[in-house]
Amino acid sequence: MDTMQAVKETFIKIYNDNIKRKGAKEFLDYLCSSSSDFFEAPASTRFHSSEPGGLCMHSIKVYYRLKELVANEKSSWAKNITDESIAIVGLLHDVCKINFYKVEIRNRKDESGEWIKVPFYTVDEELPYGHGEKSVYILSSYMKLSRDEAMAINWHMGGFDPRVLGGSYQLGPACYKHPFAVLAHAADLFATYFDENPGGNE
Repeated sequence: MDTMQAVKETFIKIYNDNIKRKGAKEFLDYLCSSSSDFFEAPASTRFHSSEPGGLCMHSIKVYYRLKELVANEKSSWAKNITDESIAIVGLLHDVCKINFYKVEIRNRKDESGEWIKVPFYTVDEELPYGHGEKSVYILSSYMKLSRDEAMAINWHMGGFDPRVLGGSYQLGPACYKHPFAVLAHAADLFATYFDENPGGNE
């Protein structure tokens, strides 16, 4: 997957092959529309996949990691996780980042000591609804999520979630009651730190 177009085509194929529920076509139409920068956006400002198309690429990597984790999980509950649920959580956990980043210009010295103008990503939050919970909110306006899907997307950041960092104790109960969320977080970590640029999970 060496071009944004190839990455986009891979995403769409996985999506269409697996996600069939009511509202899925409409949400994909939105992702492909001019109202969304999903296929052009980075996954972070400067950490993992911080380049054009990085958000889509990261989502695909999380999907493959999640698929592998579910297949290897021996607990009985894992047998009830469908291919559709894996695709929804893996591909769409970070739709909160649509129209989230913008490009600005700053001055930086090059190797010769000359000042040059370089582009960089900054956050421009239009809908301050949180992170995982924002993805659930966006998706729920198009399709009905199962409780496990919603919990997995909502808590995919695990201990990095701002609510947890702020002192919330809801992560533990959520993971005990909906262990699919644990696999979603692990898949996000594996994709970020093993498959992409190391340095963070923004």
